[in-house]
Amino acid sequence: MIGIVFRMLVAMLLGFVLLPVVVACVAAFDARSVIAFPPQNFSWRWFQRALSYEDFQIGFTNSLIVAAIASTLAVVIGGGVAYAIDRYRFRGKAALESLLLAPLAIPHFTIGLGALIVAAQIGQSRDWPVVILTHVVLVLPFVLRSLYVSLKNIDPRLEAAALSLGARPGRVILTVTLPALAPGLAGGWLFAAILSFNEFTASLFVTAQRTQTLPVAMYNYVREYADPSMAAISALYILLTTVVLVIANRFLGLGRILGTEDGRP
Repeated sequence: MIGIVFRMLVAMLLGFVLLPVVVACVAAFDARSVIAFPPQNFSWRWFQRALSYEDFQIGFTNSLIVAAIASTLAVVIGGGVAYAIDRYRFRGKAALESLLLAPLAIPHFTIGLGALIVAAQIGQSRDWPVVILTHVVLVLPFVLRSLYVSLKNIDPRLEAAALSLGARPGRVILTVTLPALAPGLAGGWLFAAILSFNEFTASLFVTAQRTQTLPVAMYNYVREYADPSMAAISALYILLTTVVLVIANRFLGLGRILGTEDGRP
């Protein structure tokens, strides 16, 4: 009885949380020029508007570029740092880990504003390097989390066996550690890319007209227009993210990467 009540409560909470998403997606199909629910006439016009609007196209391309570069840098940096923290003992280890995980607790607008101030102090404009480095800082904690779990699932005896057979440390990392870390690296990159692609608050401070990402372009659009184009592009956002996560879970096993499942046989 308690289990049934608990499941019903969880279902009600999920329904409450997802209700705005459902309303926005349904409103995207309304033929009227204002956001209203329920829709009166079915139409694809706002999806066509969202896909053909030039600022959205430029913002989408910019978001892909920033997400790809920032995620790759975060995986490279996070992989080295996670391995060092997990495998070695050194002074300042706890402080380094806390510093890299700090963006989880710091509001993103604070990080964006701080990045803007630092860039201005060193004479940098709101150009690609500033945007990319800001995104690296924001997504790095999630990459570290993914790699921590993957490192814990690697049996240290495999590396010890390779060393005992005469392999150099660099060769052990390339032939034993990295292949075992591949799901964690791929999962960390994926989560970093999704988070970077959807990041708005910090991007609002560090992007300019030429470098604006899709969320910033959407914000600028909604300040001028109030049509269902925003609902349409939000529905496309949700669909794209869902498809990517389903595929990733099918081939990578997100439960093991997130630590909700035991990755060892």
